[in-house]
Amino acid sequence: MDFYNIKNAILLGFFLSFMIGPVFFMLIQTSITKGARAAIAFNTGVILGDVAFIVIAYYGSRHLLEQIKDDPRLFFIGGLILIIYGLITYLDKSGKKEAEASMDLPQNNNYFKLILKGFFLNFINIGVLAFWLGLIVVIGPKLDMNPSHIFYYFTIIIVSYFVTDIGKIVLAKQLKKRMTPLVIYRIKRVMGIILIVFGVILMLNGVFPKEQINELL
Repeated sequence: MDFYNIKNAILLGFFLSFMIGPVFFMLIQTSITKGARAAIAFNTGVILGDVAFIVIAYYGSRHLLEQIKDDPRLFFIGGLILIIYGLITYLDKSGKKEAEASMDLPQNNNYFKLILKGFFLNFINIGVLAFWLGLIVVIGPKLDMNPSHIFYYFTIIIVSYFVTDIGKIVLAKQLKKRMTPLVIYRIKRVMGIILIVFGVILMLNGVFPKEQINELL
């Protein structure tokens, strides 16, 4: 796998860590009320939920991808999924309610329960599955459906995601002070715009070769 794909995977993992939602607030709140170890346990469950979704998305779509991997329409499908996901993120105004709901986290430190809580909180969000499915639909063919390359690509995403979350855990108290409803709203809109831009770029890949896209950018 080349440096271009490694860089993209690292950046994607970093941006995913800052997607505003219930998991984001629960992670910050767990770190503040229970400490770093409890937050890491909770985040481990979240990561396991993502891994489960990636496995489901990969094996569930592999046959389809093998059939259409050279079809330019694939980029339109993946790009459309990202644009829709970005629009939902951009228009969603539920961040304040999610922050308040995260205050209800139980105070006992049972690490196994925290892992399960993180796993199920992430796993019940069908939007996460749709996101990973859209990403695999786009990335799989670009990596020639090579299982090893796909494995390493998504491993890099998850590791980058997890490392960034560790940074958030360490800085939780500072983040908590800054997470006003206005800041939350602005972050969500920025992340929504980023996803929309990525979706548009993917759609352009269905029309122009990657070299032309790189020149335009």
